[in-house]
Amino acid sequence: MKKIISLVLAFAMVAAIGALSGCGSSYDGEINVYNFGEYIDESTYEAFEEEYNIKVNYNTYDTCEALYSTLKNGGADYDVIITSDYMIGRMAVEGMLEELNYDNIPNFSLIGDEYKGLSYDPDDKYSVPYMWGTVGLIYNGSEINDELTSWSAMFDEQYSGQILMFDSSRDAFGVALKYLGYSMNTTDEAEIGAAYDLLEQQKPLVQGYFQDQMYDKLEGGEALIGAYYAGDYLMMLENNPDLKFVVPDEGSNFFVDAMCIPAGCENKELAEQFINYMTSTDVCVTNMGATGYASGNTEACEIYAQDLEDWMADIMFPSEEVLSRCEVYLNLPQETLELYDSLWVELKA
Repeated sequence: MKKIISLVLAFAMVAAIGALSGCGSSYDGEINVYNFGEYIDESTYEAFEEEYNIKVNYNTYDTCEALYSTLKNGGADYDVIITSDYMIGRMAVEGMLEELNYDNIPNFSLIGDEYKGLSYDPDDKYSVPYMWGTVGLIYNGSEINDELTSWSAMFDEQYSGQILMFDSSRDAFGVALKYLGYSMNTTDEAEIGAAYDLLEQQKPLVQGYFQDQMYDKLEGGEALIGAYYAGDYLMMLENNPDLKFVVPDEGSNFFVDAMCIPAGCENKELAEQFINYMTSTDVCVTNMGATGYASGNTEACEIYAQDLEDWMADIMFPSEEVLSRCEVYLNLPQETLELYDSLWVELKA
């Protein structure tokens, strides 16, 4: 897999540099970008810096809730943020995002229709899709002989002390809700309460609650099983080929992460230029190789998929049958969000 990805990366960056050569811009200054950890090929924004003489100040966060808190409390001044669907919906409702001028983002035409007009941004006012993927079970196949197909493994006493759980209320409750047969977007307090009870029963079994650290722990064999992202799984395989991935029978989360501009951005036109650049086919191919996630740019996906083995393609570009069992997180009513917050604090206490 590493060889395939390296070849694709090499091709993509040569093409990207060639495509950018000869372009000019009157922009001069800095842009502040906020993204999930391990979710970009750094060479892409370095090429942007060189071509446009714009400094990219790149920072990362670990959960959507952390991003929200940072922006809500005025703790940072960002021009471009990359975050998940449900958080985009929440921030849009709360007036925390700028409407985009698509005259400055012509590469939006390269985004597949299936990633446009989604529930979190039905009129595509605030966001341009970046990457998408699924959440599933990642487990060590050399230690676990059974082929896992259910979320029940996350609550199984035989794996006590070897289970890693999301350090995110929405994701942790999402796993519990799907296992119980409920929607990840339920607002029913009884169903959410049942999920809380299950998570409380699970608590003595978990090694801990993690986000970015889960990558290193699973890759390094420090735990046997965890709920995590398909793209990260493909990257983990380079150092730990014993790992396996499955979207459980009960279903899971299908997510779309997208690029947005926070309200009050003083470099909006430049931010839109950066979004347009990040949406170009060559840059998307490069980022797919570095992250293991699928781009919203369908042309980039077609190029990248040409060099993938079938089993990798099945994970990166899951079938309609798999996606039919998955849900996109929706922005929940304020009272439900407050319930999540209070239960999460209680669970983690």
